[in-house]
Amino acid sequence: MPTAGIDSHKDTLAGCVIDPTGRVVEHRTFSNTPAGYRRTQAWLQAHDVGRVGIEGSGSYGRPLALFLISVGCEVVEVPPQMTAQARKTQRNRSKSDRIDALAIARVAAREDDLGAPRPQDALEDLRALVFYRRELVESRTAEVNRLHADLTLLCPGYHNLLGSGLLSYKALARAARLITADRTTRADIARRRIRRVRRLLRQVRELDTQITRLVAALGTSLTDIYGIGNLIAAEIIAEVGDAARYPTKARFAMANGTAPIEASSGRVTRHRLNRGGNRRLNRALHNAAITQIARPGTEGRCYYERLLQRGKTKKEAIRILKRRISDRVWTHLQPTTNTPQTHQVLT
Repeated sequence: MPTAGIDSHKDTLAGCVIDPTGRVVEHRTFSNTPAGYRRTQAWLQAHDVGRVGIEGSGSYGRPLALFLISVGCEVVEVPPQMTAQARKTQRNRSKSDRIDALAIARVAAREDDLGAPRPQDALEDLRALVFYRRELVESRTAEVNRLHADLTLLCPGYHNLLGSGLLSYKALARAARLITADRTTRADIARRRIRRVRRLLRQVRELDTQITRLVAALGTSLTDIYGIGNLIAAEIIAEVGDAARYPTKARFAMANGTAPIEASSGRVTRHRLNRGGNRRLNRALHNAAITQIARPGTEGRCYYERLLQRGKTKKEAIRILKRRISDRVWTHLQPTTNTPQTHQVLT
């Protein structure tokens, strides 16, 4: 059965249909509009296409992907990395929309474990909130850094008078009082920054409340793992998406960077630190590990201390604990698993 590949862009959709042997049947280009989606569907039906691979099904190609799914097409997401790798195998190293569409189609035809585009549901709403919160936190951090630079010039040593950083309403109020009498331009800018930081603090807290509600609505058991609260659970869920993408604990560990990479040669068997994988997932697991280590009596703390007694360094012990937490997170992400209500890391 023929397979199609679609390279999505802001204005256009470059499509290519291939036969079961991988040879080109037809190239077509459609507009990235609702009318273009209907013409794309008719074109796919005319060629009796059984599977459609779309690169960018989370961005420019998402409306088309959702439309094709709604009319019963089998749609899979083709990562850009796979497209680039397929393009390298061609004799001609040139790049165009037609070449990319062909590469996408061939990847979709030969790869059986490609995931489907995410549906528009509560999970997608959570992802949107988590990503928006990241933007606000980055803006807040940048504004606080600029405010710190201004206050350092206006009131040298001001931080000794605040008692805390600039991430609380009380500290911001104290900072504002320090420059109340200052009528310079820099002081005026600092007051504007204080107002903006207050507004960002309020928006982040409102998002935290929304995210907490959505995490509860999804019914995840990730928060039963000690060290994983609602926000970290939301980060994990947002990054993982469809847990079926990781059929084993090992695959999940490799994807989040907690699985060491083998670097053996000859008679020497060794592993090195994995600096790849999803770094946001890795950071979430790291935060959970540090929280467990900081709390005496938790299973994670006991396991960490046993590793130190075996001669592991602190960094090595944290990495091993992160892998154990990764395995437990994978278990809690499985929809059919009845996870026990426990705060332990190890079974």
